[in-house]
Amino acid sequence: MIERKDHLDTRAIALLIACCAFWGLQQILIKTTTAEVPPLWQASIRMAGAVVLLWLWCAWRRVPLFERDGTLPGGLLAGLLFAAEFVCIYIGLQHTSASRLTVFLYTAPFVVSLLLPRFVPAERLRGVQWIGLAIAFAGVVLAFSESFGHSSSRQLLGDVIALGGGLAWGLTTLAIRATRLATASAEKTLFYQITVTALVSPLLSLLLGEQWGWSYSGYAWFSIALQTTIGAFASYLAWMWMLRHYPATHISSYTFLAPVFALVFGVVLLSEPLTLRLALALAGVAFGIVLVNRRASPKA
Repeated sequence: MIERKDHLDTRAIALLIACCAFWGLQQILIKTTTAEVPPLWQASIRMAGAVVLLWLWCAWRRVPLFERDGTLPGGLLAGLLFAAEFVCIYIGLQHTSASRLTVFLYTAPFVVSLLLPRFVPAERLRGVQWIGLAIAFAGVVLAFSESFGHSSSRQLLGDVIALGGGLAWGLTTLAIRATRLATASAEKTLFYQITVTALVSPLLSLLLGEQWGWSYSGYAWFSIALQTTIGAFASYLAWMWMLRHYPATHISSYTFLAPVFALVFGVVLLSEPLTLRLALALAGVAFGIVLVNRRASPKA
């Protein structure tokens, strides 16, 4: 039996903030490494490395990965959706800016909140929680609003592809919670996703004509190592564990922190300007998350 909770406790909140902070930093790492290592080849290396790390972890912890438990259909679906998200991100970046793509990608929590309650009624949000979700998303839009001054047909194509990435991300969460995958270990759930992505990413990289290589700078390898060990392995494993034990609709609201953290790290690490817009965006995201995770008052 899986112990599920109806709200996020201190441990879950701390893990979510830590994951979102690293995912924000990871955007900086990917951005500063792309000059040396093409993005999909970068993703291929990190996903392959994460598969090896996860396999070693499971061997050490004696977590079975290949037993027949009925999770294969749901696992393959989640893996394909997870890979589709990355495909949309990297193809979308060829047509639109990273800031515009970020806004459309983070429509994923709405997909989760709209569709998941149809399969798991306990995940349904109340009115004030929907308001919180909208406020948090508005904070993200505010943070990146400068990039929406004008839209070319090329950018609009990239925006649509980014929306596809947000849809794939949301549907991945749905596949994890609404299929037999919900009964699988966090390790096996993650194994399906990163293994499929590790197989798909190199093929797409070749189709896009990316140049493969291994002679990169120390910084590039350090960046890829962090993306692999903390990003694709540790943080994703923590995320799968949380989806197994906590409400997915509540967890998803915290992902709005990731793009705002990316802007904060841009200020700290890349000397980008700290603006009132960013401060208001962070406050809006934080307030929205509080509303989404507000517990219902006991009825008299």
